[in-house]
Amino acid sequence: MPQIIAHRGASRECLENTLSAFQRAIDLGADAVELDVHLTADHAVVVHHDPVIRGASSLPALAGRPIASLTRAEVATFRLGEGGAAATTALSQPGIVVPTLADVTALIGTQATLYCELKGIGTARPAIDVLRLGHTPCAVHAFDHRMIADAASYAPEMARGVLEVSRHVNAYTTLAAVDGRDLWQLVEFIDEPLVREVHAGGGRVIAWTANDPVVVERLATWGVDALCSDDVPMVRRVLGR
Repeated sequence: MPQIIAHRGASRECLENTLSAFQRAIDLGADAVELDVHLTADHAVVVHHDPVIRGASSLPALAGRPIASLTRAEVATFRLGEGGAAATTALSQPGIVVPTLADVTALIGTQATLYCELKGIGTARPAIDVLRLGHTPCAVHAFDHRMIADAASYAPEMARGVLEVSRHVNAYTTLAAVDGRDLWQLVEFIDEPLVREVHAGGGRVIAWTANDPVVVERLATWGVDALCSDDVPMVRRVLGR
């Protein structure tokens, strides 16, 4: 049975990458949550998808500045807008703030697995330091495979993965190059031979983002190890859970 991963939390019901989205994902029965992290100027690890916060600050001069140029205190002045992945920049829900990675691990505890996507440059080691302090089952992954190679040398005990949006001739080579476990593969480029090849090398295939029930059923039949989706209830229905 594939693991069900809530993409940025329950992002169809709550504002993505927020504590409410992660709690809702757990309530809906997700086995795991996926999130994105960036590093602030004073080395705090915060959870947000884009390098610039999609929200409004009480300090207008901070608008449009990258997270990497802000301190944790400055990030805390931002309030996020409504609506899933297409969040507005309006100050419409003043209680919604950008959480830290430590906030999320404290919320999740051992209720679910946490898959941490390393977004900002230099994020790997600070994020791993936070994850090591908690008790949440976790793994890291990134589009920048150099960060995963760095994670392998810094925290060999932590599971690692690489993100791919293209179909490699030898898919497992991508994982082996950084001593990774999980191949996060865009659903359009997953087929049964890819799943067999990765499994033969001892790796796992995580499909993203699986939001079509027909595709979910096909991927499960092929034996993918996890399905990262915006729609946890749909995936549960298709899998008979």
